[in-house]
Amino acid sequence: MKSIFRLAALPVACLALTASATDWPQWRGPDRNDISTETGLLKAWPAGGPPLAWKARGLGVGYSSVAVAGGKIFTMGDSPDAGTVKTLDAKDGSILWTTPIGKPGGNYPGTRCTPTVDGTLVYALGQFGDFVCLEAASGKEVWKKNFKNDFGGSGGGWNYTESPLVDGNKVIVTPGGKNGAIVALDKKTGDVLWRATEYTDRAEYSSLIAEVIGGVRQYIQLTGDSVAGVAAADGKLLWRAPRKGSTAIITTPVYHDGHVYVTSGYGVGCNLFKVTKAGAAFQAEQVYANKDMVNHHGGVIRLGENVYGHSDSKGWICQNFKTGATVWSSNKPGKGSITCADGHFYLRTEGGKGTVVLIEATPEAYKETGRFDQPNRSGQNSWAHPVVANGKLYLRDQDLLLCYDVKLK
Repeated sequence: MKSIFRLAALPVACLALTASATDWPQWRGPDRNDISTETGLLKAWPAGGPPLAWKARGLGVGYSSVAVAGGKIFTMGDSPDAGTVKTLDAKDGSILWTTPIGKPGGNYPGTRCTPTVDGTLVYALGQFGDFVCLEAASGKEVWKKNFKNDFGGSGGGWNYTESPLVDGNKVIVTPGGKNGAIVALDKKTGDVLWRATEYTDRAEYSSLIAEVIGGVRQYIQLTGDSVAGVAAADGKLLWRAPRKGSTAIITTPVYHDGHVYVTSGYGVGCNLFKVTKAGAAFQAEQVYANKDMVNHHGGVIRLGENVYGHSDSKGWICQNFKTGATVWSSNKPGKGSITCADGHFYLRTEGGKGTVVLIEATPEAYKETGRFDQPNRSGQNSWAHPVVANGKLYLRDQDLLLCYDVKLK
C-alpha cells in the first residue's frame, strides 16, 4: 500500500502540515506494516536507555498510540466528560488543541484508536463508534458519523478499537453487522460511497489493510468468524475464509506474496491463507494453522521471510512466514508490543515496569542490544504500541507521553 500522506495535489495555501519521509501518519506507519524506513538510529542503548527528549502529560485515559505528521503528534484520550482527539507539538510535547468527539468510558475505560492523518485532515474513532474528520491544523470538526446510529454497526464487548484506513478519496472503517461490515466514505464529506453488504460479520478489534491481489485492489479484514477481502472499487466480497477466533481478535492482518497471515490469542494461534484468482473468481486456501504464534494484541511484523512478535505459547518468536515453523523463541522480556526501525525491533512489555528492549531484527537468534524500564508508570497495562518517527521513540502510558531521542549522533 502506498503512503496515505499525499500533499502534492493540494494548493500551497491549504497545506497545514509539511510531510517528512520519516513521519508515521497512521496505525503501524505509512504502509501499515509497522516497519519504518528511517536510518541512522542508535544500534545499542546505554545503561538506562536512550536520552529522554521530553515528557508530556494531559493526554487523558486510554490506550491509543500516536500518529506523527508534519511536526505534530496526534492521539486520543478520555477527559472526565468526553473522549477527545489531541494534537501536540513534536518539538516539546505541548498540547496544541483538544477536540471532544463522544462520551468517555467503556470496558477498560479510555480510547483505543490511533488517529489517521491525511494532508490537512485527521480521522479518529471513539470507543463508542463516534467517527470524526477534523482539520489537522485546528481540530475543527469537518464531519461526523456514528457506527451504530448511521450504519447499524455491531461490535465487540470491549468497544470499537479500529484505526481508520485512508485510501485515495476514501476512508474505510468496519462498523460490522448485517447491513455490511465494512463501509467506505468520501474522505472530504463523509458521504457513503459503498457498503460491503455481502460481508456481515460482527466487527472485532482489528484494523483493515489495503493490498492488490490478482490485479484487484482490496481491503482485508479479520473478524471473529473469518478473514476476508472486499473490492476497493465497490465493496464486493471477493473472498472469505472461515476462521473462528475466541474472545478478542485484535492483531492486524499481514499480506505478502499472495498470502494473508492472521493471528489471535486465547489459544487460537495463527493461519496462513493463499489467495488466488481464476477468471473473475477469488479463492482462499489455508496453507497452515498452528499455535506457534498466538498473538493477543501486541502485533506482528513480517520482515523478509519471517514473522516476528510475541506468542502467548512461546514468548517472543521468529516464525517462517510460508511454513509456520518457529525459527527462534525467547521467554524474555515478557509479553508486549513491537515496532521496527533501522534493522532493529523495539519491544515494549505490557505489565510490570513497562520494560522497553532493543533487539536485532534477525532470524539468527534473539540478540538484545539495550533495555530500560519505563519511568512514571501509570500502573495500567501499557497496551499503546511504541512508535519510532523522525529520530524519536514515543511511548504512551495513559495520561503520559514519553519522547526519547534514538538518533545516532
